[in-house]
Amino acid sequence: MSISKYKVLMKVVELGSLTKAADMMGYTQSGVSHTISSLEQEFGFLLLARSRSGVKLTMNGEQVLKTIREILKWNEHLEQEVASIHGIEIGTIHIGTFTSVSVNWLPDILKDFQQDYPSIEIKLFEGDYRQIEDWISDGVIDCGFLSLPTRDMMDIIPLHKDQMVVLLPTNHPLSSETRLTLSQIEKEAFIMPRKGGDDDINRILEKASIKPDIKFTAGDDYAIMAMVEKGLGISILPELVLRGQQRNIRIIELEEPSYRSLGIAVSSIRHVSPATKKFLSYVQNHLQSK
Repeated sequence: MSISKYKVLMKVVELGSLTKAADMMGYTQSGVSHTISSLEQEFGFLLLARSRSGVKLTMNGEQVLKTIREILKWNEHLEQEVASIHGIEIGTIHIGTFTSVSVNWLPDILKDFQQDYPSIEIKLFEGDYRQIEDWISDGVIDCGFLSLPTRDMMDIIPLHKDQMVVLLPTNHPLSSETRLTLSQIEKEAFIMPRKGGDDDINRILEKASIKPDIKFTAGDDYAIMAMVEKGLGISILPELVLRGQQRNIRIIELEEPSYRSLGIAVSSIRHVSPATKKFLSYVQNHLQSK
């Protein structure tokens, strides 16, 4: 078993290219190709399918990928434990996040964390809730920010209750209201986040048996705000998304307050790496001090 060979394979899979992986890792392309061929000989089957557009895993390659990720994860844990015994803090943390957390929470958290642990590398993976859950389950990331509850069984640290509010154009007939019921907006043109980022809104609407008149679906919170600003419809978003935004829109609370519960998730709190454990503690302390 060769950890270095596994690292090369994972980089090739991540980038979809032998050449890009070689450049990123400081190897020659022939060196990377030889490493992959050596692994394929050891395993007795092809790991990668090569084409003009790049490379991708074969079915056999897909089958062993998760195990290889686990081996690399535990090797990383071992290196961190050994370094910690020597009084050195090292490691890499792969973190799943979404836009509002990336913009409003992570800059301050990461700034403080890097000051205390400058040798720990942070890699951010931005996606929607479902992508982040899948990345945790597949071992792609060490931890991820999520809206609760999750679809899959995983260990969760609750962090924050984020109020959901209605966004309207300033000239909308309902813009003078101080609070709105869901029934008041049921017939209004509605802008819905794309599938994977719509869980929070769907929970609210389904609980009230409301079926909005969806005119647009957008994949970005800030695109939704811009569309509301231009009068294309109304929407519901969490307050955290709106923080620091200077937009010409009206924000109104719901008559029956609704929230999304944010947390940070790991596949198993008992098995996280020392570096990840430190990061989880930083996140909790940062948000408790707010």
